[in-house]
Amino acid sequence: MKFSTKAIHIGQAPDKETGAVIPPIYMTSTYAQESPNNHKGYDYTRAGNPNFTNLEATLAALEQGKVATVFSSGIGATTAIVSSLSKNDKVVIANDLYGGTYRLFSRVFSQFGIDFTTVDTQDLAAVEAKLKTNPKLLFLESPTNPLLRISDIEAITTMAKKYNVLTVVDNTFATPYFQNPLNLGADFVMHSTTKYIGGHSDVIGGVVVTNHETWKEKLDFARMAIGLNPSPFDNWLTTKGVKTMGIRMERHFANATKIAAYFNNHPKVKKVYYPGLPSHPNHDIAQKQMSGYSGIVSVEFDLSLEDSMKLVSSFTLFTLAESLGGVESLVDHPASMTHASIPKEERERNGLSDGLIRFSVGIEDAEDLIADLDEVLKGY
Repeated sequence: MKFSTKAIHIGQAPDKETGAVIPPIYMTSTYAQESPNNHKGYDYTRAGNPNFTNLEATLAALEQGKVATVFSSGIGATTAIVSSLSKNDKVVIANDLYGGTYRLFSRVFSQFGIDFTTVDTQDLAAVEAKLKTNPKLLFLESPTNPLLRISDIEAITTMAKKYNVLTVVDNTFATPYFQNPLNLGADFVMHSTTKYIGGHSDVIGGVVVTNHETWKEKLDFARMAIGLNPSPFDNWLTTKGVKTMGIRMERHFANATKIAAYFNNHPKVKKVYYPGLPSHPNHDIAQKQMSGYSGIVSVEFDLSLEDSMKLVSSFTLFTLAESLGGVESLVDHPASMTHASIPKEERERNGLSDGLIRFSVGIEDAEDLIADLDEVLKGY
């Protein structure tokens, strides 16, 4: 069964009671029991709900994994994994993470004695050196947010297994449509389902998918015990969005390819970050492990910081907003928005300049998007 067929049918059988083709929203907090602890699989929605179960089946199938657990957000998914650790455990993290993930590690979990250390996951020798320090987890993104760096997932997971280290890959940017980290050896793949999986900027959610069936119980426990559960309506909306994911991702990819080419030939642009460009330093690795390059294009303009801030506020079709992956095009200034929680010196050390602008290319007509860019850039 191929991707779009799975997205529409797996976990989405018609309702048994009524025959409704679209399973209903089970908007309930609790469930009737015939006698104490004698129920139909659900007792309290913080612990589980049919809408959770349905979406988990769909997303596990799309990531080609065995089991999945849905959460209230991508940060909730990350929290569930890290909450399994103990004081003095070590975690190796990529040095180019989403700002919210960095904030969670540096300002929350570090208080509980978990030791986080960064590494450039593009440098395999450096990764192996960190793996030799006996960490419990290695956490990375590929492509990264917002610099779209690519790491060799298969090479990293092979090394991690040698040192008995579990690997977590944030696959939010690539999506399961273009990349499947579990097939490349990862132990866990996580997503902010808020982004491309939901696809319509109307819901917050997260998921962890794994082939380790024993971890399903741990992740479900974390969701219940810490209160990381989504609402049934959130999961129903995500399920609705995921049905069109295949055709949406094809359009995101096609439009982003055109936008990247446009920027690559623009005199005001210093550098374009897009793994689909042959000039991307890790283009060969991206070709090996991805079937397409998704819809994010990051650009460093030959403009002052003041002009860059003015630029992002000037578009008509690219809305200035946080987040990404919706059907509409968005523009973001990472240094002041999504990555503001990372200290300036650390951002700059990792290559994230104040002049970097991230475009989430939507599914509008590419010609209209380019016309919008052209109109604004004429003034610079």
